[in-house]
Amino acid sequence: MKRFIALLFAALAASFAVSGPGFAAEPQAGREFKPVNPPLPSAKGKIEVLEFFSYGCPHCSDFHPLVSQWAAKLPKDVSFRRVPVSFNRPEWARLARIYYALEATGDLAKLDTAVFIAIHEQRVAFRTDEAVTAWAAGKGADAKKFGDALASFSMQSKVQRGDQEATAARIAGVPALVVDGKFLVNNEAARDFEDLLRITDSVIAKARKERSGK
Repeated sequence: MKRFIALLFAALAASFAVSGPGFAAEPQAGREFKPVNPPLPSAKGKIEVLEFFSYGCPHCSDFHPLVSQWAAKLPKDVSFRRVPVSFNRPEWARLARIYYALEATGDLAKLDTAVFIAIHEQRVAFRTDEAVTAWAAGKGADAKKFGDALASFSMQSKVQRGDQEATAARIAGVPALVVDGKFLVNNEAARDFEDLLRITDSVIAKARKERSGK
């Protein structure tokens, strides 16, 4: 009897190690993710993970260092793309243009985190394009190059496309993660941001399995 109980306990422990809180070996629709129907166009050849976010969102600010570290360690068959959204709020639309302008001028790696810090810790008010450009120049960006990019029509078009993607994926709040254009990771299933990323890993595994046809 003692041997049976010991074996039973070992089996339960092994099961918990595989499928403990926040991680599902086979994530379930309605629990760990919500299907995106119709699916978003996704990167060919790779499983694309989209992060919908806004610099104006305090939760996105907290999530940023964790998701950045996670994204840097993704397998070679997975790509990562960030999509700033505005939810039709003019102030957030400007923040989305900041992201795309930094990306266009090559300043994103240097100033990405700094934008979050400026807004949520230093309480910098980016109420005008001129204020944004002056701030970026003070951080080492080329004022003319950045200002021209920020005000360009292409930046506005990118913001509109990002909002269209968010609408198509039925994004109701940020941060939000979509895997392979088909799976919106359920934030409510996660206890914290680390758990959210663990669930995302399991959804990536599901997408990989579906792609392989197994």
